[in-house]
Amino acid sequence: MFDQRTYENNVLFYLRWTARILSLATVSLLFFFIIGEGFDPSKVGLNEWIGLLFFPLGLIVGLLISWKNEGLGAVISVTSLFSFYFVYGLILNSRIWQGWVFILFAVPGFLFLIYWLLLPRKFADFRHV
Repeated sequence: MFDQRTYENNVLFYLRWTARILSLATVSLLFFFIIGEGFDPSKVGLNEWIGLLFFPLGLIVGLLISWKNEGLGAVISVTSLFSFYFVYGLILNSRIWQGWVFILFAVPGFLFLIYWLLLPRKFADFRHV
């Protein structure tokens, strides 16, 4: 499980595992927020459902996929974050800035993206395992 992949150097190995550990922390914390706040779907409006689609749902899905496929999961995570700021923030609420904490939650997605970009090109497609 903790074996270094044959095409990874030490930096890539530690980057991948840092991203994985932080993704576990992020997903766990987001679930604790949802459970701890007593989420009531009947009190959520359409605009909020659209926001929730991108953050936290899109981010969580991307981080979980990143464990198997770093490139695809990273793209989903980062795209979900930018979509949250653009669609929910700018289009639905007329202001793009929704706070810095959302970016903090997406740090593992950015780390997975950096890992994927630093991989040797023959291993950096969306299908590698």
